[in-house]
Amino acid sequence: MYICVLSAIVGQALLFGDVELLKYAGIVWLMAHTFVVAYEERALRARFGGSYDAYRSHVPRWLPRLRPWMPPAERAAG
Repeated sequence: MYICVLSAIVGQALLFGDVELLKYAGIVWLMAHTFVVAYEERALRARFGGSYDAYRSHVPRWLPRLRPWMPPAERAAG
């Protein structure tokens, strides 16, 4: 969701040639990044423990993957 919102803001900035929108996109990214690191990742680690750490080690925070990540146990069963 965060990536889509940022893409829309940057797209509008490029379409309209508006530098202020690019600054706004930077502020939105900083706020989203802070929220993800400070709250979401801690909450997920507390809820899912080691399986979340394994997921994080294979999936980048902000760059989407072309193929979904599957834990080794699911790959062997699938």
